[in-house]
Amino acid sequence: MAWYDDGALRFALGVEDTFIPQTPFRERVLDEYEMTQHYRFWREDLGHAAEAGASMVRWGIPWYRVNPAPGRWDWSWLDQVAERFAELGLTPIVDLMHYGTPTWLDNEFANASYPERVAEYAVAVAERYRGTFDVFTPLNEPLLNALYCGQYGYWPPYLRGHDGFVQVVRALARGIVRTQHGIAEVNPDATFVHVEASSRFTGEEGDEIAYLRHRGYLIEDLVTGRVGADHPLAGYLAEHRFGDDALAWFAANPAVPDVMGVNYYPGVSSELVVPGDTRDGSPAAPREKVDEGVVGLAGVLTGFAERYGRPVMLTETASGRTVDERIAWLDASVACVRDLRAGGLPVVGYTWWAVIDWYGWDWRDGGALEDVHVPLGLWQLVPDGAGALQRVRTPLADRFREHATA
Repeated sequence: MAWYDDGALRFALGVEDTFIPQTPFRERVLDEYEMTQHYRFWREDLGHAAEAGASMVRWGIPWYRVNPAPGRWDWSWLDQVAERFAELGLTPIVDLMHYGTPTWLDNEFANASYPERVAEYAVAVAERYRGTFDVFTPLNEPLLNALYCGQYGYWPPYLRGHDGFVQVVRALARGIVRTQHGIAEVNPDATFVHVEASSRFTGEEGDEIAYLRHRGYLIEDLVTGRVGADHPLAGYLAEHRFGDDALAWFAANPAVPDVMGVNYYPGVSSELVVPGDTRDGSPAAPREKVDEGVVGLAGVLTGFAERYGRPVMLTETASGRTVDERIAWLDASVACVRDLRAGGLPVVGYTWWAVIDWYGWDWRDGGALEDVHVPLGLWQLVPDGAGALQRVRTPLADRFREHATA
């Protein structure tokens, strides 16, 4: 019996693991493990996850570090991390891709060999760590990846517009398929948690909102072989050079998740769409956010479960400016998940993001680290004046443990 079929609700924590190492315009390298000093304190951080009662941890591999050149691998650090997971009895949900590619892959996701390269890396990981790393997320939040890298021109390869978006969508989706099929060949016991960012839109109903809602499912629809001539965005794809041959390839090579993961943040995941508004939701032109609380959470979990017919897992959530507010959202969101389960929805996991604080992506563009501090961790990051970020336990850790061990 697979881990997600035993009827249990698993409680997980995450470690923020965005890696964008390219700096063509003198941006900073965005490596959350460097910024949070996880490379220094990884033993403690994983220990804190176990201490808080988590049974699973969403944790990512810095591809650019373990594969520093084509065909060359450095497993020295990852070997130690795998041993620590086994020592603690924690099940890692391995984030193979969290936005960034190695620096040697020219043009990143626009490189014609990207799908094969990412699958090669994934298979190498799966072969080496079979028995410890057996649960995989091929790519975290493909929609945001495609928007930031293909439409907004914010991250490499800095493409813009709908042509760029569709080009990156095709590459990411093909990479997910090749990754999952490749891992399954070398580890038949592997299971797959696809993870997508949830996106909800409110406002005057019309073509724009309809497009945005369909867009939120587009990449998972492609990966699972669900895009045919009758798909609402089939015409849009064709208009932007996504040909029938590509659609036929996805239909013939579906990669269906064992569990569908959904990321939801109550103050971030819902946007107001106003007719005539030129804001596109990009970092340069963000739309107004709408906090839909547990109504939004229930909506996205139900939507993904019904669309794909798979168990769902809340793979990221957090909210609150103070510890008390964070505890309130933890309580409310856990109660929502339990209510959905009681009503028959197959929700198999809950993830608080994250075990430690992290730092905002806009640090890549300049400014001080303390200005982009995101204090949502069970353990807060507090500079000690001597160059170390101390992990300071908060009451949120105690409340999470109460839920996880109930």
